[in-house]
Amino acid sequence: MSDGSKAASGHEARGAGEGNLAGLRVVEICDELAEYCGLTLMGLGAEVIKIEPPSGNPTRRIGPFFEDREDREGPERSLHFWHYNRGKRSLVMDCKTPAGRENLLALLENADVLLQSVSVEHPDLIGLPVEELRRRFPRLVIARMTPFGESGPWAKYKSSDLVHLALGGVVMNCGYDPEPDGRYDLPPIAPQMWQAYHIAGEQLAIGIVGALIYRQRAGQGQSISCAVHAAVSINTENDVPAWILRRAPFYRQTNRHAMQFRDNVPTIGSTKDGRWLMTFSYGEGADAKLHKFLDKNGMTDLPLPGKDAMPGTAGAIPGSTKMGDSLARLTEAAHRLVRSYTYERAPWQAAQEAGLLWAPLRKPHENALDDHWKLRKTFTDIEHPELGRSFCYPTSKWQSSAGAWVPGRRAPLLDEDAAELPRLLKPPVIAVPAVPAVPAVPAAPGGSATESLSRHGKPFAVKDVRILDFSWYLATAGGTRFAASLGVECLKTEWKTHPDTRFGNMAPIGGREARRKATAPLEGSNDPDMGGQFNNKNPGKRGFSLNVTHPKGLEIAKRLVAVSDVVAEGFSPGVLQKWGLGYDALRAIKPDIIYVQQSGMGSGGTYGRFRTVGPIAAAMSGISEMSGLPEPAMPVGWGYSYLDWLGAYTFALAILSALHHRNRTGEGQWINSSQVEVGIFASGTSILDWSANGRVWQRYGNRSPYKSAAPHGVYPCLGEDRWLAIACFTDAEWAALAKAAAHPEWALDARFASLPARLAHQVALDATVGRWTASMDRYEAMHRLQAAGVPAGVCQTAEDRCDNDPQLVALDWLTEVTGTRIGTWPVYEMPTRMSETPTHAGGPIDRGAPYYGEDNEYVLGELLGMSLAEIGALRNEGVID
Repeated sequence: MSDGSKAASGHEARGAGEGNLAGLRVVEICDELAEYCGLTLMGLGAEVIKIEPPSGNPTRRIGPFFEDREDREGPERSLHFWHYNRGKRSLVMDCKTPAGRENLLALLENADVLLQSVSVEHPDLIGLPVEELRRRFPRLVIARMTPFGESGPWAKYKSSDLVHLALGGVVMNCGYDPEPDGRYDLPPIAPQMWQAYHIAGEQLAIGIVGALIYRQRAGQGQSISCAVHAAVSINTENDVPAWILRRAPFYRQTNRHAMQFRDNVPTIGSTKDGRWLMTFSYGEGADAKLHKFLDKNGMTDLPLPGKDAMPGTAGAIPGSTKMGDSLARLTEAAHRLVRSYTYERAPWQAAQEAGLLWAPLRKPHENALDDHWKLRKTFTDIEHPELGRSFCYPTSKWQSSAGAWVPGRRAPLLDEDAAELPRLLKPPVIAVPAVPAVPAVPAAPGGSATESLSRHGKPFAVKDVRILDFSWYLATAGGTRFAASLGVECLKTEWKTHPDTRFGNMAPIGGREARRKATAPLEGSNDPDMGGQFNNKNPGKRGFSLNVTHPKGLEIAKRLVAVSDVVAEGFSPGVLQKWGLGYDALRAIKPDIIYVQQSGMGSGGTYGRFRTVGPIAAAMSGISEMSGLPEPAMPVGWGYSYLDWLGAYTFALAILSALHHRNRTGEGQWINSSQVEVGIFASGTSILDWSANGRVWQRYGNRSPYKSAAPHGVYPCLGEDRWLAIACFTDAEWAALAKAAAHPEWALDARFASLPARLAHQVALDATVGRWTASMDRYEAMHRLQAAGVPAGVCQTAEDRCDNDPQLVALDWLTEVTGTRIGTWPVYEMPTRMSETPTHAGGPIDRGAPYYGEDNEYVLGELLGMSLAEIGALRNEGVID
């Protein structure tokens, strides 16, 4: 831990090799769809054995390459493979042969998890149905990543990262501002790179750890699966709740949230040497703080803060409210200030100290040079002995007092671990204790007779676990939401002077009936218990109002710690310590308590006290700078708080992996996570390219320079702002496209006759393909191309996903939950499907998000044994509300 964190906790972080999943063995048969999931499990301490065909895994042929040279006779130079397979072992098994399959099945005898990606491009080579694998290996967790699910009308469609980002709604949220008349002159721009598989990998990892926790008590494995399409489709932040509740469409904007109403001014300004700084203004008094800071820095002719600034209502959500005119003019003045500085001298830290949300748009590698992240051990120099060099990798997403992230060795050479096979056919050295199976209830196999069942009639994965939930914003509240979906009881604890983000995508006046009749966007309620975004990130939780700053409130909090398993919080570092609830205090109350905190940049160090929301974390991590047209164009960033959702997945994984560790060892821990580190981890290939090749990241729009493809982009279709993503990786796919477009002569054109030729003539190629797509209905073009075997996907809006996507219906991506006041509305379901312990967004209480203080009597009465008179007295004293 950093000095600040160590001083706060009095507890050293453990060294590498003791991650929260230590003692587990994973057999991985994956391409790019799920290698990130395997990397995550390895980082958490599991031993991951990668099964490769004799020619090597296909991802060994994805660039960039070390020294820009692909060695086809010994495919060991792919930096993509290096990053996503760090710490894994390699065994070559030809699963097309009986001997190869038998070796694999023998390996599964002592494995804990089988991780597979299964698609048209990467078929299942084991040759046995999942049910047969379950019969043979009843304790095995079988986890499968598929592009579109195991069944449904699009199940056999071909995919790519770009196609998934398009169909999942991400692309239509991301891009440059339109012209003044509102018309988009540029296509939407997909975020780079491989983000669809990061999103899905995180969610599958959550399901895997949940299944492992269930196995600890029930002695039984299960099959789980995740469709990349469903995972990406729930990942956008505000567009789906806005459409579901108010029929409000969203519009993309440059490097800021897509919204129903376009803002007036970008939130990034250029320095005089052509770099970028985020000058994000949000929250109560933002305009006054900005005015004061600008005035102090010599800016003149400033507009006065006005009543039309962005509302500072407690509980509002970034991206849910249009910037007012006075704040817009002040932001323009901030950009004039930024233009007077070079990037290195820009006053973003001074702005942070003045209470403003400013940050530089870093390039990914710049974090590897920053002492803050060095102190947190975010990066590791990993030796490549065969090259006589070491290279810089991002290897950690959090610090922990017990289960540290494991850096691992460099990625394996092909079949490097063949000599290890005899050992790998035996149980792991750190054996996970077998738990006697719990007798099954006839109606719910795998459950116990006393176990409460979910709406699905089966047990939850996690039982008898309670979180004292001080989560805040999506990055942490979304994490405990997934815990609730897996069966955890979450006590969502707020106070009226500082509630969570309750004002965003409000339920409409008139409720569900008004929405059913709507033909245009509806007006939202101004009741904080009617927040649609709050409902979408807090279903399944209980609501508790508590003034922890009151002595009696603090005492109640401590009593709740004593009956809880996890304390989870997303405040600025030091808040719980200030209240008297730091980790040492929590351990004194309950020695095995798990304390998980997440902030923007982690506690301690240079930036531990800086203010951060999702856009600031994205800027600092490097992912905002990564996406957009090539320089000198401005970066386009993300159109929603990507690191809020990715932070939420990491937060959930931290909680669940710590529970797994405690079940095995009896040991609690303090986890200190940061959103920025999550973004750094996801940009590892670009950092490795800088370390190995000295190359600084350059944007490339919608093209695909590393897994060569042409055409590869987003193309116009009939109608206003209608687009189609297409990705052709092979000559056969290009020939199929030409035939489907009724232009067979394209395949004969010398400029387009081979992949290298098409890559050399991409401008002409894009124009040719774009003229055809512009004459086509987008869905007709997609289905025609997919029928021909060409990866293609409509750039779908929230309306498209909610109203026009039959595959999402087949995947049950939304679940109806009923909130006591907000009523019954669809919310995102967890995309990971689990055979024995299916998730439910309504959690163990089968309910929507709580209204403020809804469960005060339950918490104080049933859990703490207080009488109604005592509870009433606490309300009169201002301890509860």
